[in-house]
Amino acid sequence: MAKNHKPVVVAELGRPETAAETAARKANDSRLYRQRKTVNNLVFSLLVSLGLVLVIVLIVPRGVGDVESRSVNVQQLAAEASDAVGVGLVVPEVPERWLARQAELRSEGMTHYWYIGYTTVGADGKEAYAAVVQAYPENGQAVDDAWIAKRLEQRTATGTETIGGEQWTVYDHSHRSSDGSNVTFALERRIGNTAILVYGTDSPDIIRDLTASTQAAFERIAP
Repeated sequence: MAKNHKPVVVAELGRPETAAETAARKANDSRLYRQRKTVNNLVFSLLVSLGLVLVIVLIVPRGVGDVESRSVNVQQLAAEASDAVGVGLVVPEVPERWLARQAELRSEGMTHYWYIGYTTVGADGKEAYAAVVQAYPENGQAVDDAWIAKRLEQRTATGTETIGGEQWTVYDHSHRSSDGSNVTFALERRIGNTAILVYGTDSPDIIRDLTASTQAAFERIAP
């Protein structure tokens, strides 16, 4: 004989549930279960994502912290570039503590130029910027004055000086702040259709020394 199931008295109600109340309770329990399952899935997905990020971080090659001390081989790059363009390129001798950040051929319009960018380092460890530019136009004409003015940030010439036995045009704006500028002192010389620019934010004496070294380097490659 089948057993009769007596309605269970619910403590909160103090009486048996009605059929509607039982259905509502079961629906609410189902809703809460789905919510807990969704939260658990989200947590699991987050943990998986974090795990993947960690794996990527571990397998991606990283530097060894030498970016600040990295220096390119100017001599080698100049030789390779010179062979490519058929023009001898200057490689000035600079203090060993200086860092050659860039050494490359560049083009702007009809003008091609060899650019070397240095981070200069003084005996006190103070760093500044210096650059050497050897420019020559592809049409065999003289380097355009407007192009030189652009490279020197529209600075005006302030005189001339003899360096390395040659006369150079001086752009002495060393009284100006180097913040936001790469040219506080510059020297320029034209040799035929070639222009040599030496400039930077270091002291005028350092730029003069670099200019003398650049002049000597040019004489070594001059035909």
